Amino acid sequence: MFYTRITRLLLAFSSFCLLLALATCGSTSSGQGNAAGTTSAKTVPTATPTPVVPALSKALVTYKGHSAAVIGVAWSPDGTRIASCSDDGTVQVWNAKTGSHIWTYTFAGRANYVFAVAWSPDGKRIAAAGQTGEAIVLDAATGHVLGDYDSQSFQVEGIAWSPDSKRIVFGTGDNSVQVWDTTTDKELVRYTGHTDSVFRVAWSPDGKEIASASYDGTVQVWNAATGQPLVIYKMGVPAWSVAWSPGGTRIVAGTGSAGANGQVYSGNTVKVWKAATGQTLLTYSGHGDANDVYALAWSPNGKYIASGGKDQAVRIWDAATGHTILIYKGHTETVWDVAWSPDGKEIVSCSQDGTAQVWQSGV
Repeated sequence: MFYTRITRLLLAFSSFCLLLALATCGSTSSGQGNAAGTTSAKTVPTATPTPVVPALSKALVTYKGHSAAVIGVAWSPDGTRIASCSDDGTVQVWNAKTGSHIWTYTFAGRANYVFAVAWSPDGKRIAAAGQTGEAIVLDAATGHVLGDYDSQSFQVEGIAWSPDSKRIVFGTGDNSVQVWDTTTDKELVRYTGHTDSVFRVAWSPDGKEIASASYDGTVQVWNAATGQPLVIYKMGVPAWSVAWSPGGTRIVAGTGSAGANGQVYSGNTVKVWKAATGQTLLTYSGHGDANDVYALAWSPNGKYIASGGKDQAVRIWDAATGHTILIYKGHTETVWDVAWSPDGKEIVSCSQDGTAQVWQSGV
């Protein structure tokens, strides 16, 4: 009897231990599963889908009137016509909706390359300049020459009108920037703050200041009436393109160098900065640091920037955040210039491929 009790007690104790062990194992296993689930939730973040940027490859209008690379474009203030200039030595004006040719002006001189074209804000005249070293003013309706300005330099790379359509400014290969009065045909100011060729120039919306981009790696802001330097912004590599925001508070500039010293294949970006102080607000590197950025234009509403360059694409991006919202891939070679239509609905871009193309901006 004694042994029977002992046996039962041992069996009962063994059963208890077995149940306890099983319960303990089950509890531990369940706890580890919860712990693993919790850890997994903390350490593996939920993937955020990468936004797909729309890409356009079809133009509304493709203009093929030039016989060589198209270097500059400008939209008429009424939005009906576009002026383009080319390495073929011509300035051509054509219908923005149909691409039909209206008139052609051919430069004479020792070289034919025309690097820059600008439409006056009053819509009446077109200024153009290039490797002849002269800047000319043409009647926008007929193409007849109204004024001829000798920069006394071997070339003029950039040209822009004052907001009141009375003055033109151009940047030269001899490092100077010149302001001329088109009513008197006299030079008013010569800015000599740069130490290398000046590629592009832009007038502030209020007409009081000018920004100039140079191979010396700087964009300089100076008083349009006196030539007094106000801000020097260092880009780090040659600065090719520059534009003011419509409100006049910001400047955008891009780097690149298609000059005699060769292109820059690294460190290329677009910078947005405060015009008054030179404080950097945004760096855009959407084209990649190996691609020079030659083309820049601010949208009429001030919200977006269009940029283009050696990667053959034009990108539209948010001027406040740098987010790319549209890519245009209609060109097959370097993009040299871009311009928004006055209503902001379309953009014209021009390229080494010999075309100027009009396409929907998407904004």
